Amino acid sequence: MTEPTPPTPQTPSGAAPGAPAGPGPDAVTLRPRVILWTAWVTATAVMVFFVIVAYLMPAENTGVYFQPADQVAMMVIGAFVAGGLLLMARPRVRADARGVEVRNVFVARWYDWADVYGVSFPDGAASARLELADDEYQSVLAVQAVDRGLAVRHVRTLRTLHRAAVLGE
Repeated sequence: MTEPTPPTPQTPSGAAPGAPAGPGPDAVTLRPRVILWTAWVTATAVMVFFVIVAYLMPAENTGVYFQPADQVAMMVIGAFVAGGLLLMARPRVRADARGVEVRNVFVARWYDWADVYGVSFPDGAASARLELADDEYQSVLAVQAVDRGLAVRHVRTLRTLHRAAVLGE
């Protein structure tokens, strides 16, 4: 009997087989500033609130008996809520001459610059986006409108890398 051959790994379009998918060591990393601070401050405040509520749960008979396990459960719930808020601190963009990796809240995706038609920031939008084929786009949560000047610099950086890769500059 012959052993089945393992499936070949998928490589990004245009990449040579065996080339790593993702940015290289010279990649530019872009992260939001305001949402990062907001996420950390809010998560800390929520955790402190749940710890205080757990501590202040009455130990005497008020019609309901709270046990130490209830206090621990309140802190665990607070940790889950704070962890959920910290997911908003995850957005990141890493880009180099080959392409761009967009990591939003849960998933990171790699795009070769040849697959990206442009980098845009539509009027009234909360974040930038990569324009893709078939009128599709990928939101870039790491470039937020609330970051103002930093968002402008990030979009300019991405556009410069895209232009250099596409035009061969």
